[in-house]
Amino acid sequence: MLVSVTGGTGFVGAHSVAAIVETGHRVRMLVRDPSKADRALAPLNVDLGAVDVVVGDVTDESSVARAMRGADAVLHAASVYSFDSRLRARMRQVNERGTELVLDAARRAGADPIIHVSSVVAMFPAQGQVISENSPVGRPRDTYMASKAAAEVIARRHQAEGAPVVITYPPALLGPHDPNLGDQSARLRSVLRGLTPIWPLGGFPVGDVRDTAALHAALLTSSGNGLNRCFGPGHYLSTRQYVKTLREITGRALPTLFLPARGMIPVGLLVDLVQRVWPWHIPAEHGAIYTCACATRPAENVSTHGISPRSTTETIADTVRWLYESGYLSARQAGLGRLSPSPAMAR
Repeated sequence: MLVSVTGGTGFVGAHSVAAIVETGHRVRMLVRDPSKADRALAPLNVDLGAVDVVVGDVTDESSVARAMRGADAVLHAASVYSFDSRLRARMRQVNERGTELVLDAARRAGADPIIHVSSVVAMFPAQGQVISENSPVGRPRDTYMASKAAAEVIARRHQAEGAPVVITYPPALLGPHDPNLGDQSARLRSVLRGLTPIWPLGGFPVGDVRDTAALHAALLTSSGNGLNRCFGPGHYLSTRQYVKTLREITGRALPTLFLPARGMIPVGLLVDLVQRVWPWHIPAEHGAIYTCACATRPAENVSTHGISPRSTTETIADTVRWLYESGYLSARQAGLGRLSPSPAMAR
């Protein structure tokens, strides 16, 4: 099977490409910078002979058409995932316009299945305490979350029209080998560097990128079984549990003040305004605070295609270890003496 993949040089995309190739499929990646493909896939021991590259952008209709042509299946993982207010325009272009172009082109190419990587935040703020496959699309007051909700509307429209579109909802993802040091990896790093001593109360679902990648690979052979929405494996953590797990893994005190999330939202809005003119990243984004304020977990019976999530402790420990080995954390910050070896960390 030939699988066309967008976003293959990102965190979810790269791990998904590795899982897809491991199951014996060929992959065609749509990338803006071909040099990033090797850098993203090499640490995952991907057979590069099974991967072709098409240079282009998901916001360019002609390059999307080239990438989709002849594909048996499609994984649309391209997305700007960030709460950084400086990226607002690019988020809308990639997350909304890109989704429209990719799903249209994938349908014209006759691909089946067409997997659209959404997010749990596309259904925030939820009407109740839990979300499920049938929860309505949310109307969040954050640019990133709103762009994912808009993309969700597009994907669900294709489903309603009978297209073989499968939507996945990954939680907040951690794990080793993040090619671009994305939002969640950077936030964990900031905690261990002492840059985020104040946290909002609330919580969010957390998962391992390797489990979500395994889900995407498994879904490629699931067309026609009626499954069209699937949650990424994970666990719901309160922010207190998140910090507590980091303390246990690193053996560090990590003094933290927890404040009501909704009371911190004005601070997040102010930070977003300042961030637009401040050249260095400020790790107190409105979107991250707003997510905790929503404090919604997936229902216990949501479909994860039978894939059980690995423990949060394993996921976070592997992430911390990788951050240290990649030079993002010092030995003291990573609590090096507490981290046991993990030779299988790459997969």
